[in-house]
Amino acid sequence: MFELKTVTLFVITAIAEIAGCYLPYLWLKHDKSILLLVPAALSLALFVWLLSLHPTAAGRVYAAYGGVYVFVAILWLWGVDGVKPTTWDIVGATVALAGMAIISFAPRQL
Repeated sequence: MFELKTVTLFVITAIAEIAGCYLPYLWLKHDKSILLLVPAALSLALFVWLLSLHPTAAGRVYAAYGGVYVFVAILWLWGVDGVKPTTWDIVGATVALAGMAIISFAPRQL
């Protein structure tokens, strides 16, 4: 159950971060409304808060989160940008997820 909660929290965190960065991108590169900066700022604040919910050392959380971020970014590439991931995208995302699992779920002495 701990593993499912951790991964779910990381996925939601990644979505918040990617959305918070994607909305200003739309404003800057695609001439969308500057008002997109408001939900972008809220999304990034949510991202920071979500990262703080993990019960382990911040550096370990950030390192493990990076693996999930890579995976979710590839899903974003496909689902939002409409670009089908290559085999190498999928392999890289899988390696990143494996790294997250090793960092997050390896046995540790307290």
